[in-house]
Amino acid sequence: MGPTNLEKIIALQRNPANIRNLCILAHVDHGKTTLADCLVATNGIISSRLAGKVRYLDSREDEQIRGITMKSNAISLHYRNGDQEYLLNLIDSPGHVDFSSEVSTAVRLCDGAIIVIDAVEGVCPQTQVVLRQAWLENIKPVLVINKIDRLIVELKLTSQEAYTHLQKILGQVNAVTGTLFTSKVLEERAEQVEQREEEGENDSERLSGDQVYDWSAGLEEADDSQLYFSPDQGNVVFASAIDGWGFSIQQFAHIYSQRMGIKAEVLLKTLWGDFYLNAKAKKIMKGAQAKGKKQLFVQLVLDNIWSLYDAVVTRRDKEKVEKVLTSLGVKVLARDLRHSDPKVLLSAICSQWLPVSQAVLLMVSEKLPSPLEMVAERVEKLMSVGARRFDSLPEQTQELKRAFLQSSSGESDPVIVFVSKMFAVDTKALPQNRQRPLSQEEMSQRRELARQRHADRMSSERTPQEGPPAPLDTAKMESLPLKESKPEEEVEQQTFIAFARVYSGVVKKGQRVFVLGPKYDPAQGLSTLPEGVSASDCVTEVPHLSCCFMESLYLLMGRELEELEEVPVGNVLGIGGLEESVLKSATLSTSPACPPFIPLNFEATPIVRVAIEPKHPSEMPKLVRGMRLLNQADPCAEVLIQETGEHVLVTAGEVHLQRCLDDLRDRFAKIEISASKPIIPFRETVVRTPKVDMVNEDLGKQHKVAIIHQVKEEASQGRSSDTLHVDSGGLVTLITPNRLATVSVRAIPLPEEVTSLLERSAELIRTLEQINMSLREGKRLDISHRTLEAITGLKAQLESLLQGRKWRNAVEHVWAFGPRRYGPNILLNSVEGYQRPSVWQCLDRGVKAGEAGAQAAVIRDLDNSIVSGFQLATLSGPMCEEPLMGVCFSVEKWDIQSSAPPQHQESLEEDSISHGTLEDSKVEGSSETLAEGTTDRPLQARRRPEAASADCYGPVSGQLIAAMKEACRHAFQAQPQRLMAAMYTCEIMATADVLGRVYGVLGKREGRVLHEEMKEGTGMFIIKAVLPVAESFGFADEFRKKTSGLASPQLVFSHWEVISSDPYWVPTTEEEYLHFGEKADSANQSLKYMNAVRRRKGLYVEEKIVEHAEKQRTLGKNK
Repeated sequence: MGPTNLEKIIALQRNPANIRNLCILAHVDHGKTTLADCLVATNGIISSRLAGKVRYLDSREDEQIRGITMKSNAISLHYRNGDQEYLLNLIDSPGHVDFSSEVSTAVRLCDGAIIVIDAVEGVCPQTQVVLRQAWLENIKPVLVINKIDRLIVELKLTSQEAYTHLQKILGQVNAVTGTLFTSKVLEERAEQVEQREEEGENDSERLSGDQVYDWSAGLEEADDSQLYFSPDQGNVVFASAIDGWGFSIQQFAHIYSQRMGIKAEVLLKTLWGDFYLNAKAKKIMKGAQAKGKKQLFVQLVLDNIWSLYDAVVTRRDKEKVEKVLTSLGVKVLARDLRHSDPKVLLSAICSQWLPVSQAVLLMVSEKLPSPLEMVAERVEKLMSVGARRFDSLPEQTQELKRAFLQSSSGESDPVIVFVSKMFAVDTKALPQNRQRPLSQEEMSQRRELARQRHADRMSSERTPQEGPPAPLDTAKMESLPLKESKPEEEVEQQTFIAFARVYSGVVKKGQRVFVLGPKYDPAQGLSTLPEGVSASDCVTEVPHLSCCFMESLYLLMGRELEELEEVPVGNVLGIGGLEESVLKSATLSTSPACPPFIPLNFEATPIVRVAIEPKHPSEMPKLVRGMRLLNQADPCAEVLIQETGEHVLVTAGEVHLQRCLDDLRDRFAKIEISASKPIIPFRETVVRTPKVDMVNEDLGKQHKVAIIHQVKEEASQGRSSDTLHVDSGGLVTLITPNRLATVSVRAIPLPEEVTSLLERSAELIRTLEQINMSLREGKRLDISHRTLEAITGLKAQLESLLQGRKWRNAVEHVWAFGPRRYGPNILLNSVEGYQRPSVWQCLDRGVKAGEAGAQAAVIRDLDNSIVSGFQLATLSGPMCEEPLMGVCFSVEKWDIQSSAPPQHQESLEEDSISHGTLEDSKVEGSSETLAEGTTDRPLQARRRPEAASADCYGPVSGQLIAAMKEACRHAFQAQPQRLMAAMYTCEIMATADVLGRVYGVLGKREGRVLHEEMKEGTGMFIIKAVLPVAESFGFADEFRKKTSGLASPQLVFSHWEVISSDPYWVPTTEEEYLHFGEKADSANQSLKYMNAVRRRKGLYVEEKIVEHAEKQRTLGKNK
């Protein structure tokens, strides 16, 4: 890239009105990077002939080998449209589902997006995901329907059929957008109605009107004219990026308005739609389909393209090609005409007639917004973190909204920068370390030096005894390794650069800014820090606030970086020197009033985990350092150390895992590593008592009773029967070892809908827990109206789903959620006479909280112990120490006795003395007399409950936590237990001839086909199936091998599913022996998974290692 271009880009950066920040989003293999190549070629960075072959923005080696994008990459392009000049900051993003986190990081920094869709495949799963991501970030999309050449060459459609097919694709995309828009409008409408009710505006007329509640009213009023994709609006381009052509309707309207003498405005409205040209009347008329006429789009646009492909690719008719060339006024090189590959000639013609870059860049510059046009709604959404609403933020924070909307870049304006991810580059690739071209003088100096060195060496070889030259030579030789060793040290290093965008102010090299953590509260920061404080005199007392230097600023140019001195508002940039301050993403600002931006919205959940260790144990420090760097460099990967000491890497899928391991091996740790087999997560649950056994025979009452007796026996073996009691209904009663507390717990399976609701609402439950914690601590908290509404909605949904006699008032009595206080399990308070504050107290705070607090004050100190025991029990279940899911534990009895039976008194006294306060320790010498004399017992008994209630961290609390955990585990085992497996949804596009093989691979791996449908107008089938994560490893490779590459699956984590088989089942009846053999010979899927997890965790596995053992016979003594 020449210096003039760099200067041009720096000049354009100062005019935010002509900046366009955009990303290219699509499903995998729909042609994003090829389209990006065509756009990059306009700036002369690569040859237009190589566009689509180089894949310039796929800068990694593994991206080039696999042919898919794995990292989002940015480049700045200059575009001139008439007298206007634009700066386009283009970000190419991955389409593979494993890397959808990279899409989130790209979307946050942009104002617009190009959605690319394959004309054959249409709207795919990932297309819907990226449309939703763009919608959630409030960025404007435009559409490119790519690979139209496939309709001609592969599907061999006529131009009329292709038109119908394109209409269907547009309809599908608009249906997805419409769904998103409708849900948003209805949400806003519901909010408005609730606000009116709160403000008391609902008089009798309004009330009667609102009772009808016309949902469509909000939709009719809302303006959706600019929302949908339509070629006549100019937000759709039809293209074939690999052949280098693309067009919007405007281009053809302009061409034909000159030829036919029809106004361009009229053509623009009629070129797409049910219009045809009446040749006799020389008018454009409506109703082409009804009259069996060709639509204008087919006649004037598609027919021309079809005839060009027919002449060049299908028939290779030289005469017709020459006619086409003269009619289009296009000149082609003789070598292109003679070339054996017709595609070369085709792209040579198309790149001059309808260049795809021209159509896309024109659409982008006209239809996508500049940073100045940022919507106020998007700004408020970015600044409203968690439960806080924008109105409740401090005034100084609300004033920053103006700086956002104006995109002001004055000296006094605050700098606001958002870092969406950190990416690693080799230190030698930085501009300051790059080899610069040598001047003539330097080259002549080096030449002279080389000649001198050569002459010295020659003379030393002839006369080795001569002294003077030798020291010169050795000095030079000594200096050489030093020069060489320096780059080697640098190569070892990976420098992290922040991928960021400036939202306000001007960022300068060497500037000092505040780094705002995700939990930073601007109100707390402003009250703590002195007024007018800047980042240069940074103070560290404020929590979640630190300072850092922006050591260097870079312009991102795909595979290269260019150094900058300052970057004005509205630009995408790279920032060096933040690796110590920013882990993955962060908000940077010179104003402490700035709130942290809302966290990125990741679609993929990391679920595939492997344990990693170095081949040579001595290299463990390198591995730890490498994993830390990998964690920083990948937005979705998680690195953690388990209780067992294993270093675990958690990734989104198999391809993502492979890339992370390669990065760790080759870039970050640079050592040989060995990775375990993937650690598959499971969940444990209980189900209703089954009515039938494994061979669908009715279960008798005797069998059920036998199971309960078996559980009782197991329980009595584990603990003494006087502390544990299990009744026939599954109620477990446990007494703590010090005999002071008794807990009775029952496990009840939650309905499936409730479990999935709790799982979906994890973030909301976490927010609810934070609010409750603040209320318990007596803090005031401004909760946003939307959050309160969401909590009310969650409560209402739970009440509607938990119907029936056993769930009466259950929602009001929810004690806690678990594990980690926001999981999909519930602890119910069914203790008589214990009215504790509800978890929903924030909805009616101040009304009942006081009364509840007064009633619960007696035993509230140990309330937390019960919750802690429940959290521990749900975190690791009894089957294979995996978290529980969909289980409700109802505490039906919880007694704390004020005195204990005499035989246990001595141990109690010792307990109280050893763990007592300073006053208690004075009694230590007289413990024997206390034990002997009975007169002092009432005193001891009186003192004991006080200690129990006051000492919430003492032995009573610890024993109560342990007892509660054990009670929950035994209650769980008293019910029919099942494993839950993580499931992928698997979308497969395949042709009819490989359909049988697809079913074969799915069946072999315990997959289940949900539905299949044939895509209209094509020979492709879309198969939707579910597949256990445990069976998914190597699935994509096997799939491609079996189908000869004609089908490739797209795996997305979907849900948890109960495995129907009982892991503890053994054949007992005659029918079961007939079906399953004496030792249940057909593999019990559930038992197989459970034993695998237990074996990996080092737990006891019940299996026979040796069967039918015989005495060893030797050859010598064959007796």
